[in-house]
Amino acid sequence: MSDDVTIADPVSAPDDGLDEWRTYDEFAAGIDTYRLPNIDLDGTSLTLALDGGGTLALDFGSSTGSGAGLVTWSGLGAAGTDPYDAVAVRDDVVFVNLPLASREREALTVVYSTTTHRATVVRSRIAAEAVEGTPQVGQEFWSATTGAGEPTGEVPGPSRDLIGKRNVYRYSPHHLYEHVYVSSQRYAWQCLEGVQRGHGDMDLSTVWKFADGLYLFCFREFRIAVASVWLHDLGYQLMTTGIFLGLNGDGDSEHSRGGGHIYPLGSVAYPDAQPV
Repeated sequence: MSDDVTIADPVSAPDDGLDEWRTYDEFAAGIDTYRLPNIDLDGTSLTLALDGGGTLALDFGSSTGSGAGLVTWSGLGAAGTDPYDAVAVRDDVVFVNLPLASREREALTVVYSTTTHRATVVRSRIAAEAVEGTPQVGQEFWSATTGAGEPTGEVPGPSRDLIGKRNVYRYSPHHLYEHVYVSSQRYAWQCLEGVQRGHGDMDLSTVWKFADGLYLFCFREFRIAVASVWLHDLGYQLMTTGIFLGLNGDGDSEHSRGGGHIYPLGSVAYPDAQPV
């Protein structure tokens, strides 16, 4: 037997454009194809009492004469009249986003229940300058009550329930992503189909439990200036509804919608030492 060992040349990987990192507006185009339909909140109003003090008042459409599809709001040290985007993720739970035009580079996202009278508020803001090692889009979180009745059930707050879970998300025929929730602070993702195919990273994330099977999942990317707010329905429906705020390829702030189907792949449980 010969002692010579021949090592074959490695097989070249297919060229999936891995050296070209896509901009936010490129990957977000069409990512709302399978999103749940919008609903009309015109003529209604909502006043949220935030944990720690303060309120966020929302008057939709004709209730203030601001116009169809607009909301007049005040709270968190600011006020304005802006468009809104609302989705009934369940019969009694509404996801509503304010892609603020009155305050450039900001968005307000509210999830509220008409039965428990609980709510969450997320403020997403793009920083003026990028700082190495820090996501340029930051987020703040509040739990709240709606004042429409006596609050019941758990107060929405940080949750470890998703740690170890692995899901696939189908947003359109051309958008398929995998998420692995690795800790209370980070998640890993990769694109299986779409313009980001072959790309992936591990980014900062926040998970709050809103109700049984309903989880607020937010991420803030390191590599590009984008953050997102999603409401995952991991109950019977297995759907997710979300929004993005980020800088597009021209460096301008941009808001986008997202949504689609959730396909759980499985989960792991850590036997001893636990993730943070």
